[in-house]
Amino acid sequence: MKQQENIIVGISIGDLNGIGGEIVLKTFEDTRMLDFCTPVIFASIKAMTFYKTHFNSEINFNSINNLNQLVHGRVNVFNCWNEPVEIEFGKEDVKIGGYAIKSLVAATKALKNEEIDVLVTAPINKHNIQSEGFKFPGHTDYLAQELEGESLMFMITDTLRVGLLTDHVPVKDISSHITPKLIEQKINTVYDSLKKDFKIEKPKIAVLGINPHTGDNGVIGREDDDVLRPTLHKIRENGKLVFGPYAADSFFGSNNYKNFDAIIAAYHDQGLVPFKTLSFGQGVNFTAGLNKVRTSPDHGTAFEIAGKGVADENSFKEAVFSAIQILRNRTSYEELTANPLKKSSKTERRKERDRG
Repeated sequence: MKQQENIIVGISIGDLNGIGGEIVLKTFEDTRMLDFCTPVIFASIKAMTFYKTHFNSEINFNSINNLNQLVHGRVNVFNCWNEPVEIEFGKEDVKIGGYAIKSLVAATKALKNEEIDVLVTAPINKHNIQSEGFKFPGHTDYLAQELEGESLMFMITDTLRVGLLTDHVPVKDISSHITPKLIEQKINTVYDSLKKDFKIEKPKIAVLGINPHTGDNGVIGREDDDVLRPTLHKIRENGKLVFGPYAADSFFGSNNYKNFDAIIAAYHDQGLVPFKTLSFGQGVNFTAGLNKVRTSPDHGTAFEIAGKGVADENSFKEAVFSAIQILRNRTSYEELTANPLKKSSKTERRKERDRG
């Protein structure tokens, strides 16, 4: 397994007019972070120098144009563009959205090529990133296309993990999206992630109902009885510890969530409202189910406070910690379950890179 200090953390800078630059600076101003990871910010040295000056940061960047030039123990900046960019904090700007995509595309390419080990994404603005070349609702959907596996939005803290059956889907379309196939796929993804990424040997998963009071025996909708219950029963017959559906309105308030390793919500706000209420500023958005590790903070661009120096970096810092720990857990799991007569080509490539 890789030594901790050699883990290369790629960072896409997100919306330059938001709080991304500030929280990245604040995270790595703590030089202890460099003891166990090597950050690479995908942006430009001009943009990062602007942030450094604006926020009176003492970070000394290592500017690189090739990832072979990165230096361990330094905060590296990979130049995705060279031209100056006018940064106006708090302003929604399509041109700035274009630079966020340049950063994301370059970072994702490096992740696919194993030039970085994990990816941590600073917040983007979902509106101003839309263009002819980029028509995705957000990071998760783009990464699902570019990487291998079945993606799932998994919100995590040390004590709470919430996955979603549907994520960026309009409320009016939720029930039509939730099929037995989707339910099985998402539960399997959560189950596998709990084992591989979180080292939980026998995961215990709760599933929330689709309708209020899980439909009240069909009075408030048939989806829970006709689709969700039979599918959960089938999954249980295959040996997985999956329980529910539970009425969502009382599940978190009653502390029932503490009895499970993960909770799967039917739709975005059903899961994210209680998650952020219980853990805002400490939570992490992890894209489970893919062959690479990607995390992000649990908040957005926060245009209303951008540039004021008051943004809280804790969620972003937790995203860095989580990405590193998940990579270590996943690597350990792969080594424990691999054929002992065959060395992983991935491990060999990493060793070769570290020697170089």
